[in-house]
Amino acid sequence: MSDAKADAADGADGGESGDGSGASGAGAASGGESTFTVIVAAVANLGIAVAKAVAGLISGSSAMLSEAAHSVADTVTEVLLLTALKRSEKPADEEHPLGYGPERYIWAMLASVATFVGGAVFSIYDGVHTLVEGEELGDPLISYIVLGVAFLLEGYSLRTGLRQVRGEAERLGTPAKRYFRLTPDTAVKAVVMEDSAALVGLLLAAGGLLGGQLSGSGVWDGVASILIGALLVYVAWVLGRSNAQLLIGRPVPQSMRAGVREELLSVPHIIDVLELTTLIQGPTEILIAAKVDFRDVASAEQVEWACEEAEQQLRERYPSIRRVYLDPTPGLEQRRRARAAGGAPDAGA
Repeated sequence: MSDAKADAADGADGGESGDGSGASGAGAASGGESTFTVIVAAVANLGIAVAKAVAGLISGSSAMLSEAAHSVADTVTEVLLLTALKRSEKPADEEHPLGYGPERYIWAMLASVATFVGGAVFSIYDGVHTLVEGEELGDPLISYIVLGVAFLLEGYSLRTGLRQVRGEAERLGTPAKRYFRLTPDTAVKAVVMEDSAALVGLLLAAGGLLGGQLSGSGVWDGVASILIGALLVYVAWVLGRSNAQLLIGRPVPQSMRAGVREELLSVPHIIDVLELTTLIQGPTEILIAAKVDFRDVASAEQVEWACEEAEQQLRERYPSIRRVYLDPTPGLEQRRRARAAGGAPDAGA
C-alpha cells in the first residue's frame, strides 16, 4: 500500500483521514451510504422501541422499559443525524463561504445529548427506583420474544453500519479499526456504537429478566437497568467528545501534514514552508493554509503558477482537500537581511 493511501486513511474521509480515491464522486457516494445506514437504524429502532415499551408494561420489567427508552433515544439520535447529513450538504454561499460541512457536528453533538438524556438518565433513574421500591414481576415470555426480535433487527442495522466502515476502510487502504476510531463521519460512528450498545443492552435486559425469574427478586432487573444506563453514558461521552473535537477544529494527523509539506516543497520556486495549518471541515473536506517562502528571484507570474501547481498536486494526492490558501512570506534569511539593512524593503520599490 502506497504512502499516499496510508496518509489518506488519516485525513478527512477516513477519520482524521484524507480520502485516497476519487474526490467529489467518492464523497457523494459516501454521503449516500451514510444516509442509508442512518435510515436503516432509525426504522429499526422505532419499531423496537414500541415493542419494548409494550413488553415492559406487560412484564413489569424496569430493564425492558429502560431498553424502550434506549431505543427511543436512538430513534431521536438517528433523526438528528439525518438532519446533520442533509444540512451539511448545502453548498457554500456568500454568508457561509467555507460551506456548511461543520454543521453536521452540531447536530451530531445534539444527538449524543439525546442519547444521554433520553436513554442513560431514564435507565439509571428507573433502575435505582426499582432497587429502592421493588417491582412486581409479570410474565416475561413476551419480553423474551421482543428481545429476540430486537436482537435480530439491531444486528441487521449494525451489519449495515459495519459494512460501510469496512468498505470505506478498504477504499482508503487502512485497517477498519483505525478508520472507525479516527473517522470524521460521526453519523456512521454513532450508528455503529449505538447498535453495538443496543445489542449489549439487550443481553443485559435478558439477564435481568432471567435473574428475576429464577430468584423472584426485582433486584436483578434494577441492576440490569442501571448497567444499561451506564453503557449509554459511555456511548454519549465518546460521541460527544468526537464531535466536540471536530467542532473546535481538528487538524489532519502528523503523517498527512508531512505529506502536504512534502508536496509543497516539490513545487518549483517554493523553498520552504514556514507555517502549515490544516483543518477537517467534514468527512470529505479539508482546508490547507500555509505561509510559503518562494525563491527571491521568482517573478510574480512564477509565484502565481507555483501556487496553482501546488494546489493541483495536493488535490491529486489528497482529493478531500477542497481549499488551499498559500501566503507568500519572507523566509528567515530574508528577515535577517532586512533587519541588518534597517528594516523591511519598500513594498512599492
